[in-house]
Amino acid sequence: MPKGTLSPELIGASLDALDTPALVVDLDLMERNIQRIVQHCRRAGVHWRPHCKTHKSGAIAQRLIAAGAIGITCAKLAEAAVMVEAGIKDILIANQIAGPIKIARLVALCKRADIAVGVDHPENVAALAAAAQSAGITLRVLIEVDTGTRRAGVQPDEPVVALAKIITHYPALRLAGIYTWEGHTTQIVDPDEKRQAITSALQALTRSAAECRAAGIPIDIVSCGGTGTYSTAANVPGITEIQAGGGIFGDIRYRNVYHVDVDYALSVLSTVTSRPTPRRIVCDAGKKAMSTDAGTPLPMHLPPMASVGFSAEHGKLELQEDALTPRIGERIRFVPGYADTTVHLHDKIYGVRFDGDGEHTRIETVWPIQYDARLK
Repeated sequence: MPKGTLSPELIGASLDALDTPALVVDLDLMERNIQRIVQHCRRAGVHWRPHCKTHKSGAIAQRLIAAGAIGITCAKLAEAAVMVEAGIKDILIANQIAGPIKIARLVALCKRADIAVGVDHPENVAALAAAAQSAGITLRVLIEVDTGTRRAGVQPDEPVVALAKIITHYPALRLAGIYTWEGHTTQIVDPDEKRQAITSALQALTRSAAECRAAGIPIDIVSCGGTGTYSTAANVPGITEIQAGGGIFGDIRYRNVYHVDVDYALSVLSTVTSRPTPRRIVCDAGKKAMSTDAGTPLPMHLPPMASVGFSAEHGKLELQEDALTPRIGERIRFVPGYADTTVHLHDKIYGVRFDGDGEHTRIETVWPIQYDARLK
């Protein structure tokens, strides 16, 4: 039985054995997406530290490590705790951890794994240093640099060097590197314009790293690159690692908004509950089964749609022409509009293999979606 499997009675069964709505991943397509990223990073000579904020699964993280990842990126402390429970030892929390409760949890977690955390302000640096010193640990930190997304982070160049100098004054902290998220470039349609925007943003990052080194401050890690940007980011001189992770599933947003070549590996399985007219299909997967905030889910293997809409517990599809199928009780699948805001609506992911005709399936594994493993 695959490691981490739940519901062993389902292993080997078809999708017909699942109640709906259910979150399903085509393992062959997921593995193809993984290999696409792995091979690109290898050709570029950079490390891969994939983000886990999409899948939230220790078992999937272990799969990515086995495929070539050097560690895992997390968006928050709770995700890092899940990864530690799964045995992941090298973790970057690409975010600021603030407040005494979370900082206390962070330093406790650092006794079980090598965790680095983002910083962008002297006050937070001081709080982390005090907690680390009290706990008797050395905490790795990376400076977040705002290269244009206008979210968190210090400005490039001298502000980065100034914060780096402050960090070096604290013996309980070790400055491991710098990172950014060049998210403002992801939706640029023209490929050349997008490539130039990504390169310009990341040159500000690598220039900041060089300025720190010139000031006598070592910078080992220069980290960036989500699924929407990694194909360019990996080739920018001075970048050492890429964080792209959400693209292992693929979704509407990555392909149609970020313009990335991904396979649709993730889907939501639903049951047709009503056929009020020959053109209307009503199913049991609504907004509580898949998000619509960043992309409209795509019904798979159905005739052309006139409209697709969702309420809390219902999906409503209007076909362009009359059709007798799918009938009440039959199954349909949706590609999520955005996996990051869909996965957390479920408690498990069913990993399946499809045969050559794309219809017959075999459930190979069941992964729990883990939200917050409290520290012991």
